Amino acid sequence: MVEGRVHSFETFGLVDGPGVRFVAFLQGCGLRCKYCHNPETWNRQCGIRMNAKQLFDKAYRYRTYWGKDGGITVSGGEALLQMEFVTELFTLAKQHNVHTALDTSGGNFSLRPEYLEKFNKLMAVTDLVILDIKAMDSELHKELTGIKNGHILQMARYLSSMGKPMWIRHVLVPGFTDQKIELLELKEFIEDLPSVERVEVLPYHTLGCAKWEKLGFEYPLEGVRTPSEEEVAKAERLLGLKTERTMKPTKIGA
Repeated sequence: MVEGRVHSFETFGLVDGPGVRFVAFLQGCGLRCKYCHNPETWNRQCGIRMNAKQLFDKAYRYRTYWGKDGGITVSGGEALLQMEFVTELFTLAKQHNVHTALDTSGGNFSLRPEYLEKFNKLMAVTDLVILDIKAMDSELHKELTGIKNGHILQMARYLSSMGKPMWIRHVLVPGFTDQKIELLELKEFIEDLPSVERVEVLPYHTLGCAKWEKLGFEYPLEGVRTPSEEEVAKAERLLGLKTERTMKPTKIGA
């Protein structure tokens, strides 16, 4: 079995997928989001080493709490950096009729045939993809995360073309991702993705500042405030979340 590197676990997650979830946060991420609240997950060489069966057995102990809607979510860091490991984990989950959700920023997605072969195997055992769209403008995305976003938007289109259920998340950062033109462009993009079931506006917060300081990093958004409830509601209106589609906005922390 492939070994993975796991950062931490949440045994009773309520926001990373439907129902009550066991959430595994994997180690390693290629993005450097300026508002990241888990910068300690960036380093791919850290974390707990374990194989998929060990992780599944740990998660499955909590199955009595999941009910008919819950299950296992794999997050990060960036879970797609460990695709084979996640595929093995989700394969075990589906053998036990457990709902699987992948929480990703899509940062390393590619249409290269060798990548898609692995990606499609993962999607075959993934019930839901929770995709973070940080920004629509590519230069703004690069400013916030260190990379442009063309391949991430490409991933969203690819998932929708295969009919894969998706939740879209957008972190609302005052002065960056709260601009009207940005939100309207995101709305237009999402409207062309038939498989999107839910959209969430996540208010930016500063809970990760202490972690940046502990790691010796200078926090790049020092002085940026959290958005008000009114600003979050305005963003939700601009995104057109109250539509006839099944989008159900939920206000939670990023």
